[in-house]
Amino acid sequence: MTQTIEVGLGERTYPLYIGAGVLDGLVAQWADRLRPRRLSIIADETVWQLHGPGLSAQLEQAGVALRLVTVPGGEDSKSFRVFADVCEQMLSHGIERRDVLLAFGGGVVGDLAGYVAASLLRGIDFIQVPTTLLAQVDSSVGGKTGINSRSGKNLIGAFHQPKAVYIDTAILDSLPAREWRAGYAEVAKYGCLWDGAFFEWLETQGPAVKTGDPAALVEAITRSCAIKADVVARDERESGVRGLLNLGHTFGHALEAIYGYDGRLLHGEAVSVGIGLAYALGRTLGLCTGQDEQRVKAHLTAAGLPVRRADLAATDALSLDALWAPMMKDKKVQDGVPTFIVPTGIGDTHLNRDVPKSAVDDVLNDWLET
Repeated sequence: MTQTIEVGLGERTYPLYIGAGVLDGLVAQWADRLRPRRLSIIADETVWQLHGPGLSAQLEQAGVALRLVTVPGGEDSKSFRVFADVCEQMLSHGIERRDVLLAFGGGVVGDLAGYVAASLLRGIDFIQVPTTLLAQVDSSVGGKTGINSRSGKNLIGAFHQPKAVYIDTAILDSLPAREWRAGYAEVAKYGCLWDGAFFEWLETQGPAVKTGDPAALVEAITRSCAIKADVVARDERESGVRGLLNLGHTFGHALEAIYGYDGRLLHGEAVSVGIGLAYALGRTLGLCTGQDEQRVKAHLTAAGLPVRRADLAATDALSLDALWAPMMKDKKVQDGVPTFIVPTGIGDTHLNRDVPKSAVDDVLNDWLET
């Protein structure tokens, strides 16, 4: 069963197709729209080995020429070096402004390819085909594209909306269990920040989603994407309510920076810890209850996600000062003051630009001891 959601942005409104096998419809829907009849693809090299041959065969049968560039998986591909190399390869292929670029991979490839599409010839159209749960419910929707710098994650980029997103749940069958769990952190995030009823649904249906029950999986992804589509339609460029989608990310990005993006800590795992810290901060500020905090942490733990300091790989680099340094370079910093997304309950959060540093210190110090 295929679900279709629209991200409502006026003339730039685009569909999200969700379900097992929706990728099979991509060529049929786009072959006659491609002028010239060619498709440029930036793909994760491992994902392309698994799933690329089928798409290649469909394109060939439809008379669509394929121009392929592959990149390694992992955060190292979201760099100036890889960005420049991919742009040069695309230009050497003779890419034109009428061409369409397809991003085929997880969040790293989607962010990178989207930024390439936003930059080449001052902007060409692109399509997202996210191949991880995390990318399917988060990074492929909303038009955020970009790369990392030495100063921090996602600090260089552009808002560039795709023309369509194909979320094929069948692709997740080949996803490693750890990557699947990391993606589930973003699913749980939506219930925490926006929809308490969805969180309650996850508390009962989460095990079915985790074991890959097709109906439960499509439902979880559809509800997650519907929330994100609603938020993006209200605030495309993150001047207000869209900032709530960063629940757990201020803390999470700091942890990723400390671990050096070397695979010991995945993005979704860092977000899981960050969500727990956000609820601890809400409780410390008297805005949510300790019961809310423990309920959220219990659900994340049951999903196999890290919450405590002891859940993470050992490192001597973790300290209060080490955590503050990247948080002060976060995109949400204003006038030198970090913005925190603080829960006031399950399904209710707000942006807080006036959190006392002492409260954050207390939360982080407590967490460092767990």
